[in-house]
Amino acid sequence: MTKKFSVKGLTNDGKWGQRLTKLAIYVLLLDFGFVYIYPIMYMILVSLMPTSDLINPTIQWVPTYLDFENFKQVFSTLEYPVTFTNTVILAGVASILQTLSCALAGYGLAKFRVPLKKLWIGMLILVFVIPTSLTLVPQYVLFNSYGMVGTELSIWLPAAMGQGVKSSLFVLIFMQGFQYPKAYDEAAQIDGAGPVRTFFRISIPMVVPTIILSLLLSFVWYWNETSRSGLYLDGKINTLPLQLEKFDKLFGAAYPASQGSSLNRLNERIQMAATLLTVGPLMILYLLLQRKFVEGVEASGITGE
Repeated sequence: MTKKFSVKGLTNDGKWGQRLTKLAIYVLLLDFGFVYIYPIMYMILVSLMPTSDLINPTIQWVPTYLDFENFKQVFSTLEYPVTFTNTVILAGVASILQTLSCALAGYGLAKFRVPLKKLWIGMLILVFVIPTSLTLVPQYVLFNSYGMVGTELSIWLPAAMGQGVKSSLFVLIFMQGFQYPKAYDEAAQIDGAGPVRTFFRISIPMVVPTIILSLLLSFVWYWNETSRSGLYLDGKINTLPLQLEKFDKLFGAAYPASQGSSLNRLNERIQMAATLLTVGPLMILYLLLQRKFVEGVEASGITGE
């Protein structure tokens, strides 16, 4: 006696399997997303809580009312208009210079016959692996001999020369991005375009997502940079992350606790407000450019950084 198998039943079983797989993927994504979103949610909610809510064990997430007084104190302590402007200019110019220099280097390695090309690519990987702390002191001595310490040139010049924050990574990314068919370059050469014109008219439009990725990552990394900036700027130019590092000391000097007011006592909500004002512009920037950022990541093939 033979058994008859239902094609419809097999089809339904396959659909249920796909649904369960999607459900498992969504659960995992929600779990991983919560790990990243929770600190941001906590930072925002605590920064908006009044001091009384911090010591009230019955209040965990929803504050009794929104208190913005601490933001006024943090705004003045960080000298926000000055430090924000310094940070935007410093990180913005450095990211533009780094993107341009790395694009040129990647274009040269991808499109021209460079002697010992494999050796130079290996050197780029080696530079990326070497810890930054090993080169800080030699670079400081060099910059100090040229009178660049305490000026923006100590940050901008390495970026323009392809020696900025993780520049070797961007060179490799651009090198991969410029691996398009040679027929485009050959057609441009037939029309009389030289290497420079070909670079700007043909190659650059091919790697627009990669350029946006490089600009965004460079801007974020230069924004958050404190080791180089703290050493090379020598305290003469203050940025938001540098001010945040010494925030407790600055707040204590500006608002002495001896005056007796509870608003003058440094607590968690004030620290969270300072952190939010420092990283908030980066979060807004990412929300505005998240689609371009994802396109750049897909185009470059980045899976880790």
